[in-house]
Amino acid sequence: MRFHLTDDQKALKEGVRRLLERRFDRAALRAAVDRPGWLDRELWRALGEAGFFALRLPEADGGVGLGLPEAVLAFEEAGRALLPGPLVATHLVAGSVPGAATGETVVAAVDGPLVEWLTQADVVLGDAAGAVPLDSVDPLTPLHRAGRPGTAHPVAVLLTAAEQLGTATRVCELAAQHARTREQFGRPIGAFQAVAHLCAGIHVRAETARAAVYGAAVTADPADITAARLLADEAAVRGARDCLQVHGGMGFTWESDVHLHLKRAWLRTRRAGGVTESEELLAADLLTRGA
Repeated sequence: MRFHLTDDQKALKEGVRRLLERRFDRAALRAAVDRPGWLDRELWRALGEAGFFALRLPEADGGVGLGLPEAVLAFEEAGRALLPGPLVATHLVAGSVPGAATGETVVAAVDGPLVEWLTQADVVLGDAAGAVPLDSVDPLTPLHRAGRPGTAHPVAVLLTAAEQLGTATRVCELAAQHARTREQFGRPIGAFQAVAHLCAGIHVRAETARAAVYGAAVTADPADITAARLLADEAAVRGARDCLQVHGGMGFTWESDVHLHLKRAWLRTRRAGGVTESEELLAADLLTRGA
């Protein structure tokens, strides 16, 4: 089976990237970093107007009428750009919460021990009573601890995997760019075997995750989604860590964006459907198929 993107899917992916380059470029990213907990409502409404939250809604209901593969492509670009906000929660309820589809309403969901964007949301799904604010490792994502495990929605798991894929893709680009342009001893550092091996590993993990995420978007099989999440989490976290190594001491500075990708990747692994839950689901599926 071939999973090549159609021309329409490529155009959608490119369109989302261009939108984010216009509305959330590096200057906007750094401005958001300097304002922890701030959500740009104008940007949120622009996403709604572009159909980001209503991609999977039927046209008869005011949506775009596309499917899960197209949503995955859009969320991949959001992850690549480090777009902040409760994107997954708002997308999932676009057809049931008034204003969510158009970006007029921001929705947070209590679906795990950590709740993102709780106080900034207009609507909160689930019981947030007693939630305690936390110091977030990611300056772009305010957190509360709810103290209750959540049940992972398969689409939420896959869209998180798509965001992780976006991070894995971006850190691969950043590592390759730095390896080509940074020189030591009169040569680009990418010419040295240790750096080349790091870059190759980042690329291989990202492309392996891409195949799994795209495949799961087509099949929508729970086991495929679980496997995609595991591979995407690994590609994002290890890719960002290796990208830091490629950059050396420069990558750890506040002015660099690499540490922001690593922190966001770490945070996403704590969402419902993370590594422990996914491993248990995969093990149960293997046992069931072998019975």
